[in-house]
Amino acid sequence: MDLGLSGRVAVVTGASRGIGLAVVRALAAEGVQVVAGARGGSPELDELVKAGQVRLVRVDLTEESGPDRLVRQAGDRIDILVNNVGSAPARTGGFLEVTDEQWQATIDLNLMPAVRTTRSVLPVMLAASRGSIVNIGSVNATLPDPAVIDYSAAKAALVNFSKALSKEVGPRGIRVNTVSPGPVATALWLGAGGVADTVARATGMKPEEVVDQAAHSSVTGRFSQPDEIADIVLLLASDRSSNVTGADFTVDGGLIPTW
Repeated sequence: MDLGLSGRVAVVTGASRGIGLAVVRALAAEGVQVVAGARGGSPELDELVKAGQVRLVRVDLTEESGPDRLVRQAGDRIDILVNNVGSAPARTGGFLEVTDEQWQATIDLNLMPAVRTTRSVLPVMLAASRGSIVNIGSVNATLPDPAVIDYSAAKAALVNFSKALSKEVGPRGIRVNTVSPGPVATALWLGAGGVADTVARATGMKPEEVVDQAAHSSVTGRFSQPDEIADIVLLLASDRSSNVTGADFTVDGGLIPTW
């Protein structure tokens, strides 16, 4: 299927690994010029930069001015924004152990970069009367988990923000949607210090047992792959979904058991 994305310009946050890297790679393969925002690089992202379709902007998106610095690097045309940056620290000590500082850090990473980057991008999109914004949410927005209580709340806020904004800017040609993955095979879950490691240390389980238990909570019995999330993002970025806005797409292998 030709998505008709060649020649467009995209900004992607949290672009150095995981879902963000998969989105950057997929967009570049479609001929999109990608401005990739990340605090650090990665060998995989560096290879994409060398190929010429991707420009890396090293930026801390938790800083108030970071998103605006990133967006300025894209110039006066931005067709697509993918707000992906985020993290889900496991809170194995329970709610009473989660400090104000931890709550604020989670909001500052999972919600405010999307708000600020969108605020910076919108004037460009509004001037062109077109654009697609895709925010990476989480199943935890509607399936709250005490083990990631602050992350769940931040992602719920992100999905709510996306729906509200879609109503404001939809009549002016801007579409806003969310993609809400369940567990994905990325470093967030599987890497050193990730969810599996943290839960394993707290419970006495092995990390692979934590992963297996999480995988078998879904109907398909496995984690999603980053490329599977990227495929949905690309569809939403393209005109193939030109009448889709204010929607949330769950990619969780059937983890959420209700409608």
